[in-house]
Amino acid sequence: MIGMLSWKEPGKREKTVAVKERSVLRMRFWCAEVLRGPRTPEAVLRRRVAAAGKRLRKQGVTRVVLPEDFSYGSQLEKWDLRPVSTLGLRRGIAADWVRWLLTEQGAPAAGARVAVSAEQLTGEVVRTVTELSLRHRYVLLDLSRGGEDLCRQLRREYGVSLLLGPSKEQLEEAEVLVLFDPREDCHSRRTLALYDETASLPPLLLPPALEEKLPKGCDRGQLLATLREQGALRPGQITVGGGISAK
Repeated sequence: MIGMLSWKEPGKREKTVAVKERSVLRMRFWCAEVLRGPRTPEAVLRRRVAAAGKRLRKQGVTRVVLPEDFSYGSQLEKWDLRPVSTLGLRRGIAADWVRWLLTEQGAPAAGARVAVSAEQLTGEVVRTVTELSLRHRYVLLDLSRGGEDLCRQLRREYGVSLLLGPSKEQLEEAEVLVLFDPREDCHSRRTLALYDETASLPPLLLPPALEEKLPKGCDRGQLLATLREQGALRPGQITVGGGISAK
């Protein structure tokens, strides 16, 4: 079960911690509302967050969508609660993210050199490389092993060429280097580290009818990652670009 933690402004006869069910785009969450005012002491907030974590855990919650810029993770760890991961979201939007980065650089997307480096050829890597190959003229794929079948498939089905096993110099010359796994020996002018959840996400937009139904104050990346993972958001409903940034 996935939970949500949110701050609540003080009011008359408000509970310091209230837990209830709520629905976002037809997905159910157990939501813990924690009272926080401008003068609430840090020690009090830590106790309230810990109490909220305990109550969420009793409801079977193991992962939580947190508020923006949340700094009380250690209080939730006591109850084996962890933040929702954004890795799946990051990898799912990788090809669109690359196009957005190139646009921000003012680089011509179609003729750009895009490199992908990964330890192994997972389904996420295959999908990303396929999408990139259909959008960009030069796509390089760096793997520990394998990849020949994918190269043949892309040539046979789409008539595109994929450069397998590029040199370190070729990777570093790419306009965008997409890393599915850490690689300290290689640096491009623009590196997209899909394994790093601390890095800011690009602006992510939903259709207005869905956007207005999202709760305010949540970590946007965690919320969208959850809705996407659980099927509340369909492929294509998350657009990379615009004026809203996600962290």
